[in-house]
Formats: sequence, C-alpha cells, structure tokens
Amino acid sequence: MDLKNKKWTTDAFNTTQKEVLNQWPTGAEVDFEEAVKYHKQIPASKQFAKKMVQAKKDGVTLAQPRAGVALIHEHIELLNFLVKEGGADLLPTTIDSYTRQNRYKECQVGIDESLAAGRSLLNGFPAVNHGVKGVRQVVEQVNGPVQARHGTPDARLLAEIMLAGGFTSYEGGGISYNIPYAKDVSLERSIYDWQYVDRLVGIYAEHGVEINREPFGPLTGTLVPPSVSHAVGIIEGILAAEQGVKNITLGYGQCGNLVQDIAAIKSLEVLAEEYLEKCGYKDCVLTTVFHQWMGGFPQDEAQAFGVISWGAAAAALSGATKVIVKTPHEALGIPTKEANAAGIRATKQVLNMLCDQKYAMNKELEDEIAIIKAETRCILDKVFELGHGDYAVGAVRAFEAGVIDVPFAPSKYALNKMLPARDNNGAVRLFAIGNLPFSQDIIDFHKDKIEERARVEGRQASFQMVIDDIYAISKGRMVGRPK
Repeated sequence: MDLKNKKWTTDAFNTTQKEVLNQWPTGAEVDFEEAVKYHKQIPASKQFAKKMVQAKKDGVTLAQPRAGVALIHEHIELLNFLVKEGGADLLPTTIDSYTRQNRYKECQVGIDESLAAGRSLLNGFPAVNHGVKGVRQVVEQVNGPVQARHGTPDARLLAEIMLAGGFTSYEGGGISYNIPYAKDVSLERSIYDWQYVDRLVGIYAEHGVEINREPFGPLTGTLVPPSVSHAVGIIEGILAAEQGVKNITLGYGQCGNLVQDIAAIKSLEVLAEEYLEKCGYKDCVLTTVFHQWMGGFPQDEAQAFGVISWGAAAAALSGATKVIVKTPHEALGIPTKEANAAGIRATKQVLNMLCDQKYAMNKELEDEIAIIKAETRCILDKVFELGHGDYAVGAVRAFEAGVIDVPFAPSKYALNKMLPARDNNGAVRLFAIGNLPFSQDIIDFHKDKIEERARVEGRQASFQMVIDDIYAISKGRMVGRPK
C-alpha cells in the first residue's frame, strides 16, 4: 500500500475490485455496465445529486432523517412513512453495526433472527447481505432519493453493492469514518480504502452517472470546533475530487451558538471552493449539510423538540443545503418511526417559517467567519506542508503530530491533546490548544474567551468546564454554568 493523493489507475482498481467483490457471496451480483444502465433510468426526482443542486439553486434547506432496520419490507415501510407522515425531502439508509465492521456472518444471523421474530433485531439495514437485488427493492419502492449512511472504515463492498443497487448518494470518508468510529484502524488503511470508494464513484461519473458524496462532518459530535471539522471535510473533499468525484456535500455539526453555526456553514463552502480550486479541481459542485445537535439530548420529549427546533433554525438561517434531523427519542435509543416523523415535522415547520428570512451580515458574524477561516487555513496549510504537497500523506502525518486533533475520539491515531470548552456566549473555543498549528493571535483569542467566561462564573478555567459543557444541553442549558 503506497498512499498518495493520486487517482488510481484502471489496473490497480480492477485488481482490488476482484478482491473486494469476493469478500461475500452477494458481491457476485455486481455488474457495473448493467448498473450504469439501471442508474440512467432512475427518475430525476430520485437522484440525490440533482435534488441537492436544485435546492442550492433555489436557496432552500432540505430535511433528511436517519433511519434503518434489518428487513427489506420493514425498511421500505419505514422510509415511506417518513416521507408521508414526516415530510422528509431526502431519505437515508442507516447501515447496521455488524456491516460497519465487515462482520457479514453475524449480520446474517441477525437477519435470520429478525425474520423469526417478525421485527428488526439489528440497528440498521444490512445492505451487503441483502445484495444488489434487495437494495433495488428499496430504491424502487420508496418515494425519494436515498443515501447510504453508516460509519465504516472499510466501506468498499458496501459501496459496490449499494451503488450497483441504485443508491445515488454515499456518505463517509477515510478520516471521518475512522477516527470517530474505530480504535485500531490506521489512517493509511482507511484513507486508501476510501480512495477505492471515491474512484468507484468517479468511474460512475465517467459513465454519465452522478453520485453525491458526503464526508461525515460532525466527527465525534462533541464540541468539535468548526475549523477542525472544516479541515477534515475539505481534505476528504480534495481526496474525493482527485478520484473523479464531481458532486460533494460537506458537513458541519451544530455547536449551539447561532452566530458561530451560521459562520461555520458560510465559511465552509467558501473555504472548500478555495482549496479545491487551488488544487486544480474546478469542476466539482459543492453543497452543505448541517447536522442538528449531535451531543447529549434531554430525555424529556418537549425539551428534545426545543433542541431539534433550534438546530432547524440555525440550519435555515445559515443557508445550508440540507439538515440532518434528530428525533425526540435521541436520549432513549433507536426511535420509533412515529418519533422520527415528528422530529422531521418539527424541523420542517421551522424551515418553512424561516424560508423567507435571512440573517443579516454584522460585525459579530464577520468576525466569527474570519476566525474560522484563519484557523482552518492554519491547519490545512500545515497539512499540505507535512505532506510535501500531498493531502493524503499530510493527513496521516498531521494526526501523528496533533496538527489535526479530534476531541474525544476513540482512535489511538488521534493525539487527543486538544480540549474544547464554551465561551461566555456559548461558542465552542479551545481550553487546551494541544498541537494545533495556530498563530499566536489565534491562541490568545481562545485564551481570552475562556478566561472571560471564568471571570463571569467566578471560578478558575479548568477541565471541569469541559465536563460541564458536555452535559449542559441534556440538562436544559447550553453553557455548563456552575450551580
């Protein structure tokens, strides 16, 4: 394995593809030429990329839930329910945990037990085991574009089957589906494996089939500073573009401070276009996704709806192309389809109320956009330097050095020296900078913001602030103030 940010050759891809399709018997169902023909007859109303591009053109924010169950007929019923009763604009297929770890034998046991029980005993849709034929049943019988959402460091076989099955969007990336999800998978391995996925999407594009690709923006979803998630998303966008991907959606997970959240989305697209063009990728279409709060949720449903609605408002006012919707059962486990639909309806109500309203540019917003851009550029430029012009190599070295650091990540390949905390206004700042390559004025900015909060609260700035902020929203606040 020689990791470089360089488009795979046809021979390298074909050799690897034979190995990938032999991982499980359903791999034999993949017929690329036939899959291209299948995609070309999918109506525009079910094509994810087209719907995203139109939403960006119209200046509207689309709503997409998360959802997935084990059995095909139940999954179809679930997705159609979310369209009919929730008003979902875009549809997911959340993949089960066994598939995410490439444990297809255990997955089959889960399917068999689910069939015997008459209900899903897996926490998602086992697409690899259902195969191309099973996936196509979903595509053909649901009313809307569907996207694969999962959390898989090695998502190659899953991609082959879901794309051949007619899915028109595929989420994830070699960093964002490794560092927050796995402990022992090296970045060299996961980035290399995800280059295969992106090259597959690129080959579809060369045959006239547009597949939307979406790196996972929130990362660990726990107080992740915008510049960190921006840097990872833009790197994954660059890696995808090198392999021929043309339609890219970059994401961001809500932090909670309205100005910071709006600034994050507005800066993300500008920065991504800047760095893609700088790298020579001038023909990619970029859109954005805003993830409603990914941290701890209140158990009380009414309070949960408050969190959901606040995320919907931030998504709308930021101008994000779509919003990923949470449910009022977020703190309790896998939601019922009724709870899922309710979360979408609450979100849609806010989106519709705000569709004609804009958040005017002001000094506070300008300053927040400027600090996010400055921080992100510090990270990306250092990654470029570490990789001697190669973002794949640079990303691996950046994590080794802590130049990119994701808070609270399970991966042993993240340094975990950087610690976030909220400032006095609830924006996510850095209590500990770690080895992030920030200039002294940026370091001073974060120090001043944390110390300002400490003075207001009458306590020393300490790790306790970090702990308090992690639990604050689940307890009904945003800033973790001392009692």
